Parts: sequence; C-alpha cells; structure tokens
Amino acid sequence: MMSFRVDQMSEPRRRIIQFIKNNGSSSMSELASFLDISGEGVRQHLLQLEKEGWVTRHSENNGVGRPVLQYRLTTAGEHLFEKNYDHLTIEVLDTLANSLGEEAVKHLLSAMIESRIVQWEPKLKGLPTDERLNVLKDFYKKDDSFMEIENKNHTYSLIERNCPFHNVALQRPILCSVSVSVLTHLLGCTVKREKRLQNGDGCCVFQVLLDEPVGENTPRVIIEDE
Repeated sequence: MMSFRVDQMSEPRRRIIQFIKNNGSSSMSELASFLDISGEGVRQHLLQLEKEGWVTRHSENNGVGRPVLQYRLTTAGEHLFEKNYDHLTIEVLDTLANSLGEEAVKHLLSAMIESRIVQWEPKLKGLPTDERLNVLKDFYKKDDSFMEIENKNHTYSLIERNCPFHNVALQRPILCSVSVSVLTHLLGCTVKREKRLQNGDGCCVFQVLLDEPVGENTPRVIIEDE
C-alpha cells in the first residue's frame, strides 16, 4: 500500500506544506503573501491541515509586540516527503555484517526476536490456538486489515498481504527470519512460510504446524530455507 504523499494534495495545500517544509515554520501572513490569497483563505487551509495532522501551530516571540503564530510540520507531515529508510536499514545490516561478521547479524536478529517474544507472550498466555492467532493478527500493525487467519481442516495459516518490511526483505531476506522465529516460539510449534511476497506470490503465508511442537532447545533464530 503506497503512503500518502504531498503531491497527492490539492494545489493550495501542497504549496503550503512545501513552503513550510522549505522554511522550517511559517506564519499565516507569510503564507498568504506567498499564495497570493486572503488570510481567511489560508486560515481555512491550515485548519484542515491541522485537523488531518499534517501541521501544528506554536507561538513564537521575537521580542517585539505580540507573539506570532507559526505553523510547522508534524512528524506525519514530514513523512509526506519521500524518505529512504529502506536503504538505510540495508546499509546498517551490511555494515554490521562486513565489520563484525554474520554472527553479529544473528545476535542482532536474536535481540529483536527476544524483544518481540517478551512483548507478545503476556497477551497470549492461556489462550487457545485460534484466539492466539487472532491476537497475532496485530503482529505487524495494530488492527492490520491486510492480515488474516485461514483455517482449513484445523490447519491454520496467517496470511499477510502488506509486509511493512517488503523493500528491505527483497534484498535482505534474512530479516524475515525474525517473523518466522517469533511466531514459532510464541505458538510453540513449527511455523513455515509457504508463500513469499519477495517471490512474487502476492502475500506471505505462514503455515502453523500444530503437529510439530518445538521445545526449549529450539534455536532463537530460525533461518528459513530458501
């Protein structure tokens, strides 16, 4: 699913957001002059942008007269502009592997897995399998509409249609071992991916093999077979 971008906004609001981005913050009068529209027109656009969470206002005292209201982008507003987090994540993984070796990458993955297990175990305690799977629908994102549970003849699968790590996973599939490992340890049985987004399958399907329980000696990091 593509994120909402600044170029998808109406022209006046796009220009307001871009002006604030270029200047750090802007007053209503500065924006009115830049857009060549009335102060009331700018105010209405800013109210809507504020309501949608793209901008926020704050008072700025320049030492002369009354404080001036300035508008700046929120964190969500900053994300209207393209970011390159995927490249940074890949660079971090590669630098770690090149500098400290593959074992260091496994230690990092192990720490990520442990953190997620600690986070999710209390939520699943005492629940039957179907209820645990229902809770795990939020594994990637709360109220994830792209994650569903399939139950065919008491064989369960978790189906994810919008992996948030897709671009990174395409180039560094070892990252997917985190999901497989955490699900295996939380559910207490083998979890295997039958389908993969990076293989062009259109979704990731994690099959839950209830008849293959895992024990305490199962490695924390489970590297998938290619």
